[in-house]
Amino acid sequence: MGQVQATTDTEVTLQNIQELYRKFTDECPSGNLHLHEFKKIFGVSSKSSEEEVAFIELVFKSFDTNKDGKLDFMEYVAAVNLVLRGKLIDKLKWSFKIYDNDGNGCLTNHEVRRIIKIITKIKWHNDSNAETVDYICDRIFELTDKNKDSQISLEEFIEGAEKDPWLMEQLRLDLAPKTWFIKNQEKKT
Repeated sequence: MGQVQATTDTEVTLQNIQELYRKFTDECPSGNLHLHEFKKIFGVSSKSSEEEVAFIELVFKSFDTNKDGKLDFMEYVAAVNLVLRGKLIDKLKWSFKIYDNDGNGCLTNHEVRRIIKIITKIKWHNDSNAETVDYICDRIFELTDKNKDSQISLEEFIEGAEKDPWLMEQLRLDLAPKTWFIKNQEKKT
């Protein structure tokens, strides 16, 4: 039964790939999605807050797997798949990648605090309260840092998020383009 589902998912993806490519080339005639276009997709403009701009730049960099400063079609497909159809484990791995600023595979308090500060400012549309950010960061470390080494590994991150709904809410980075993407796709079909 599981094999049939996987095959059906693959067939749907293959049937839609040409249409996705056509839409990508319509939106990105150069064959690449640049940061300014990516910002437009997410509604980030010159009127956006510093935090929103910083966050979307982090998201863009996380999808730019070959680090060339633009998203090619394959990177775009991977991003769309993660946002629209990604499994929880994949979204948590991606969230971890965003948090892990230096890419060393462990999160420090500074890295977690940086993202939490950005997210709280975006969510609450005001200056994030330092006490709130400190509380959230302290609680995240309390719930995830099982070996008390002042770092959170990917395994600790995933395990903690899966076991605690509050923690899941704090750690998971939900993206708003899902609604935009679906509406845009409907307009063009």
